[in-house]
Amino acid sequence: MGKINCSDDMLFEKTVSSKTVFEGRIFDVEVKDITTPEGRAAKREIVKHPGGACILPVDDEGFCYLVKQFRSPFEKVMLEAPAGKLEKGEEPLACVTREITEETGFVAGNIESVGAIAATPGYCSEIISLFIGTGLVYQGGDPDQNEYIATVKLPLKEALEMAENGSIKDAKTLVLLYKAARRFGI
Repeated sequence: MGKINCSDDMLFEKTVSSKTVFEGRIFDVEVKDITTPEGRAAKREIVKHPGGACILPVDDEGFCYLVKQFRSPFEKVMLEAPAGKLEKGEEPLACVTREITEETGFVAGNIESVGAIAATPGYCSEIISLFIGTGLVYQGGDPDQNEYIATVKLPLKEALEMAENGSIKDAKTLVLLYKAARRFGI
């Protein structure tokens, strides 16, 4: 039986063994045999992901730039901040510098780190680094092959309203919008 109000030392699980059961292009899946803090055997299924980075471009007039793209798990088009998967050995800043231009056509003169999130820590190791980009200059986009996107320009205040009313559901975008609201005093 589990317990609540545990001290930190009572929360740790011990990994007994692990096995990669799937190796994919974007992520791997690992099954771990663990021992609970009380000594019981259990399994954990973990999506091993290299991480990602996300940027909210905001121009001098207070407009932000999001992208619409089809998301297969939900069978719908979603509105999100530009983001990408980290390539092997790539730093998050390099990733968002690439992604902002590929997906929106902008180059940001200033890119500020505003933290990182673990969007689904119950089963996935992905850490997403978050950035706000300002000092935008348009140079034209160049999406990846098989990437179909539409850039959407919105007043930051309107994007925040969309976050509040549930129109925007993407976790990384929600966090970035709330961080931008604080940064820009909205």
